[in-house]
Amino acid sequence: MEEKEIVFLNGEFVKASEAKVSVFDRGFIFGDGIYEVVPIVNAKIADKEEFWERFERSLAQIELQIPYTKEEFESVLEQLIIKNSLKEGGLYMQVTRGVASRNFALLKGLKPTIMAFAFECNVIDYELAKSGVSVISTADLRWKRRDIKSISLLAQCLAKEEAIKAKVFEAFMVENALVTEASSSSAFIIKDKTLITKPFSNEILPGIRRKNILKFAKELGLKIDQRAFSMKEVYEADEVFISAATFLVLGVIKADSKIINDGKVGFYTQKLREKYIEKIQKEVF
Repeated sequence: MEEKEIVFLNGEFVKASEAKVSVFDRGFIFGDGIYEVVPIVNAKIADKEEFWERFERSLAQIELQIPYTKEEFESVLEQLIIKNSLKEGGLYMQVTRGVASRNFALLKGLKPTIMAFAFECNVIDYELAKSGVSVISTADLRWKRRDIKSISLLAQCLAKEEAIKAKVFEAFMVENALVTEASSSSAFIIKDKTLITKPFSNEILPGIRRKNILKFAKELGLKIDQRAFSMKEVYEADEVFISAATFLVLGVIKADSKIINDGKVGFYTQKLREKYIEKIQKEVF
């Protein structure tokens, strides 16, 4: 992933090296804010409606508002794409409650800090889509409102660092002996033509890709079982995959050093990725 030079900060487009935020910003002091990531393909926003639904939900959950209409903020994002000549990759945006003296209360009347930047990467032809990736399991140390896309990501960073040290791509986070989700993606298994994934609650992020994958799975004739699963089930699954904005659907071929599906990306995993690419191409071309 390569960040582009021009960022948006509080109403202005500036060079990343010139963008400044107060040390008293509540995002810096408390992690009091939310973020969102949306894929860009053919210089256009993909999964636009789903992005807006989750973005507005996260803002509402922590009682935050932005001084833009939906149309105005979309225009900001479109300008960011143009100013960075971005063809494919993603946009990261972050909203914090703003600048104030250190106070634990959710202070009212503050001017929110709004930032967004663009980054370049392959979404459609993601490098690891054909080969698949390896994962490890790790303890889920996160707070109890994981349904909010909060900027407080220390627990996820610790999980990702475990994956890096193990020289694997991702970490499946485990709580009460069951997988919740991965450190920066949603987790799925397929067994006997049944797609299994944890049901939405405050224990997981409402994954945008997850929502669409459930629909595509039904179209492919898969049964759906929304429940938590164990790492033992991961090891014994017919297929395992993860989903996120920057790679859509990505097969898992090894978990905790145990080989899955003979070390190959599964049939349905490939078909789900193809369906997701078709959806995006209809939106942006």
